[in-house]
Amino acid sequence: MRPYPTQAPPSPVRRPAVAGMFYPAQPPLLRAQIEEYLAAARLPGLPGPVRAVIAPHAGYIYSGPVAGYSFRALPDLQGRTVYLLGPAHYVPVRGVAAGTFRAMRTPLGEAAVATDVVADLIAAGEPVHYDDEAHTPEHSLEVEVPFLQVLGDGHFRLVPLLFGTVDPARAAEALADRLAADATALVVVSSDLSHYHPYDTARRLDTAFLKALVVGDVAAVGRGEACGLLPILTLMLLAERLGWQPHLLDYRNSGDTAGDRQRVVGYGAVAYTQAP
Repeated sequence: MRPYPTQAPPSPVRRPAVAGMFYPAQPPLLRAQIEEYLAAARLPGLPGPVRAVIAPHAGYIYSGPVAGYSFRALPDLQGRTVYLLGPAHYVPVRGVAAGTFRAMRTPLGEAAVATDVVADLIAAGEPVHYDDEAHTPEHSLEVEVPFLQVLGDGHFRLVPLLFGTVDPARAAEALADRLAADATALVVVSSDLSHYHPYDTARRLDTAFLKALVVGDVAAVGRGEACGLLPILTLMLLAERLGWQPHLLDYRNSGDTAGDRQRVVGYGAVAYTQAP
């Protein structure tokens, strides 16, 4: 495992790593595809304002229809800080790696990073530290940004956080007071569910996982297969502390969207609401 870097580098703009692979690189096509996913989402009535969502992060042809439900549930992004939590797939990370980039670029333009918030989280110490190297190749956060750009038209700021090996309770502790103090702040957790099981097995595993999540059973969720399990557990602990309630919006897997049914990946959309 690499040691923590001792000081933050200059703050460049993070360039897209998976445009043209996970989602279209052409801006008009990308915007039209996201707008189609958002328009197709049919949300249930929710009992209060949404403070957090869980959204999948696979290629859009597979997970985009489910992600549409997650992002359709978000309130107006004008002036908001969006904490973007996801797993590190490519670079080993201890704790939580904060991106110190000035902005994250996608084909739709630059999404500003809340560099002041990032600096404060790093200054507070473990488990959050800076690690732009972990962010550079990572898709789990990047694929969510174009959805936010279509919704927010650039009028929001991101706090990009990649989870490696970390105690979710410590991660939640690092974020809870900030989220309690800023009633406009939002959380987006990026995660797929089970991976590469036959269709029926995946549905059984994912249904049990989502049922446990909705009832707040942290122990049962902790036994699940979601690649973003640690960010999800962190969100569950935050929700318990802050009084947020989860609501399942949609579940499908790649066998339902754009793949065969022999080895599928599961996708869930969940919203957390605050009491009105």
